[in-house]
Amino acid sequence: MIDWSGLVNQIFTVTFDILYVGAVIGTIIVVILDNRNPVKTMAWILVLTFLPFIGLIFYIFFGRSTRRERLISKKSYNRLMKRPMQEFLAQAAFQFPDNQHQLMALFKSTNQALVFEGNKIDIYTSGLPKLQALIHELYKAKQYIHLEYYIFEDDAVGRLVRDVLIDKAHEGVEIRLLYDDVGCWHVPNRFYEEMREAGIEARSFLKVRFPQFTSKVNYRNHRKIAVIDGKVGFIGGMNIAERYMRGFSWGIWRDTHIKIKGKAVYGLQTAFLMDWYFVDRTLLTSAKYFPEVKSYGNSIMQIVTSEPVGQWKEIMQGLTLAISSSRKYFYIQTPYFLPTEPILSALQIAALAGVDVRLMMPERADNRITHLGSCSYLSDILKAGVKVYFYQKGFLHSKLMVSDDTLSTVGSTNMDFRSFEHNFEINAFMYDKDTALRMKEIFLRDQKESVQIQLKNWQKRPLKRKATESIVRLLAPLL
Repeated sequence: MIDWSGLVNQIFTVTFDILYVGAVIGTIIVVILDNRNPVKTMAWILVLTFLPFIGLIFYIFFGRSTRRERLISKKSYNRLMKRPMQEFLAQAAFQFPDNQHQLMALFKSTNQALVFEGNKIDIYTSGLPKLQALIHELYKAKQYIHLEYYIFEDDAVGRLVRDVLIDKAHEGVEIRLLYDDVGCWHVPNRFYEEMREAGIEARSFLKVRFPQFTSKVNYRNHRKIAVIDGKVGFIGGMNIAERYMRGFSWGIWRDTHIKIKGKAVYGLQTAFLMDWYFVDRTLLTSAKYFPEVKSYGNSIMQIVTSEPVGQWKEIMQGLTLAISSSRKYFYIQTPYFLPTEPILSALQIAALAGVDVRLMMPERADNRITHLGSCSYLSDILKAGVKVYFYQKGFLHSKLMVSDDTLSTVGSTNMDFRSFEHNFEINAFMYDKDTALRMKEIFLRDQKESVQIQLKNWQKRPLKRKATESIVRLLAPLL
């Protein structure tokens, strides 16, 4: 007698296995045909081969590429850039510094980033002074406030800033707020609703909901931008959250943020209005958003953005060129070090050529997996002569780089695959000696709170630790 129940189960099992294996093989073929970075392609193939079920789920949510389309039409972009371009062309006496002309030209070509002189920069290396400066400028706002943050937390700091914004909204000030949907996943919607009820236009960036969830969760807006009346702006690594003030039980939160007064605020404004158009489909081109701005200082600046939907990896390419062009020194602070192949090669080549290359990262990070992956790259650069420092006073979240007393940059970009490949990021590049020397002084001060890693000692760490780091490194392009 035929066991129909068992036969049906067997047919179901075989059919499921065929479909499942077919899905895994099909996904591997799609990954290969996508012509990605070979390192990233191999990482996905390894995950899909050895952890097929988990790998398939991860690929669905985090692996698929977005179509590389423009965020905004050329006609609309030209309307948005009309006033900044007029101000840029009006700089009749401006001369590109010879030692950075190539980097400036690259950013203008790939990112349409205009170069502006006459800027004044205030630097903040801890949360409280930055928060105080931001609130001070918010209260001075007369026309509008534009804020864009990866995290806008519902805690003591977030509620303080929210209340300031509500006060200004009641005064008739236009307020627009962009926050990242994934970065603020756990923030109750009521927190933002209170702002909306006061007349504040608050929007989430790339809202992640089913069924669109899988196409959006991997592409996050990591930018931190504040623009007040088109004349003052903030950019850097600090979000709106209490932990940037109090740090952790085991140490401080060390970060870098800057306030800009001058025409470079046009760059921050353009980036915000582009993102606002992307979310709200409203193109804001009124002259009031690009008011006439006088000269406040001597800093020459470009505001450079990068995103996963463009043809070029602007910030990564710019940093590769900057490292390769350095002649005396190149200092880097980053919380995570998962470099792409061009960045890794540029660091090694510069160090081998005699450039004083220094990398500073936290001894203890907020993400253990990412930190292990970061540590796996240190032997590669130590062997080339790069000096590596572990910051010991707390968590180093700063994204600061400085070179040759002429170039410095601060922004939201980490030195890792996620920032270079997947996130919407923004950095200020500064080309004056005074700012570079101030940034260099900050790095050297932090170096006193750090311990230098020696290659011979680093190679003696336990085999289990090395193996764990190497395994995590295989997944570095996916972290």
